[in-house]
Amino acid sequence: MTKFSDLGLIEPIQRALAAKGYDIPTPIQAQAIPPLMQGRDLCGIAQTGTGKTAAFALPSLHYLTENIKHRPPQGCRMLVLSPTRELASQIAESFVQYGKFLRLKVATVFGGVPINRQIRELQQGVDILVATPGRLLDLIDQRALSLKYVEIFVLDEADQMLDLGFIHALKRIDAMLPKKRQSLFFSATMPKAIAELGDRFLTDPIKVSVAPQSTTAERVEQFATFCNQAEKQALLTLRIRSEPIDRALVFTRTKHGADRVVKNLRAAGIEAEAIHGNKSQPQRERALALFRKGDIKILVATDIAARGIDVGGISHVFNFELPNVAEQYVHRIGRTARAGATGIAMAFVADDERPYLKAIEKLTKVKLEVIGLPENFLAEKAKLPKLVVSTHEGARPGGDRGRRHDGGGERSGEPKRHFSRPKGAPGAHKGAVRKFGAR
Repeated sequence: MTKFSDLGLIEPIQRALAAKGYDIPTPIQAQAIPPLMQGRDLCGIAQTGTGKTAAFALPSLHYLTENIKHRPPQGCRMLVLSPTRELASQIAESFVQYGKFLRLKVATVFGGVPINRQIRELQQGVDILVATPGRLLDLIDQRALSLKYVEIFVLDEADQMLDLGFIHALKRIDAMLPKKRQSLFFSATMPKAIAELGDRFLTDPIKVSVAPQSTTAERVEQFATFCNQAEKQALLTLRIRSEPIDRALVFTRTKHGADRVVKNLRAAGIEAEAIHGNKSQPQRERALALFRKGDIKILVATDIAARGIDVGGISHVFNFELPNVAEQYVHRIGRTARAGATGIAMAFVADDERPYLKAIEKLTKVKLEVIGLPENFLAEKAKLPKLVVSTHEGARPGGDRGRRHDGGGERSGEPKRHFSRPKGAPGAHKGAVRKFGAR
């Protein structure tokens, strides 16, 4: 069995890994680190939570230390692009931890915080810069940053970059990077569009895949409940009350929808926080800190904001609304069943979301087990507080379609909602036999 000590990493990195209790590399690390140590370009496909960050951070730290140079003023030697602020912070923290015994400077830049502080930090140059595309280009446009010294370029969550509409930003950044560089792509899914983009950025890359493309976590039990849109909030509240939850993520398609779910949960006596692109950076960090410490067990998120959530002990993922892009489902349920644990994913499927479920099952090749509404659902629903209805949602169907350029926004593409019950018994479906709460 391969150990980190077998990979040829310098002693200070091995010491940092030992301090964290890391001995055996994950599959993506074992396959990616050797070719990266040789300077090869790489395209890596791995599910969320498989150790992708260390796969590119460790060999990069090794190279930067073995090939020591002065930090370029208003520049960086390594550039890592991330789609979201949370993920950028998480990546930078990993670099700091793995490089704790090295003299390398790591900086993070993203929107939602004052730019002047970031400009000052970059004046003397840094070794490693982790950035979201929007803020990176802002700094370049203000002549506070140059990319001409970059030796290693990493694009993390490459598929999400395209989904967020960052293609033009990526092309601008590519044009400013040196032609001679090492380039790395990492992603949980690899749709055709990102593969074509890889042809532009990568040169004779090694391709590493540690799981079949678009598969879902094997240790996640996946369930679907068919219901009306108007029944979802009560269903969520009752499931949270009955399930043995350690921590749970609840996914909505829109920011206003996430806020509305939180208000209704709080009205029902369930503490919850929301995280999405309309929240300020301090608000997002506070919500994540409460969730990470266990002070709250429920975090309601949109897909983009959730990309930076790397929290252990998430036992449940609730798809309050199914994503209209099937690949997003893979990312969502990848938040649970980490580090050998098991997890439960529940999807609440309204009549107009059935095509989304069909697309998810086709992509993942997993058929979700159908379960009915809880016993005495109507009676229990009647006991709950009156629902809070967001005025934003009623203003125009599918509202909140905007995208912020700093990597913190979301595009919802929310469909019109039809409040008709699916065919069959109320809230039920053929094969609806599984019951929860008595597990």
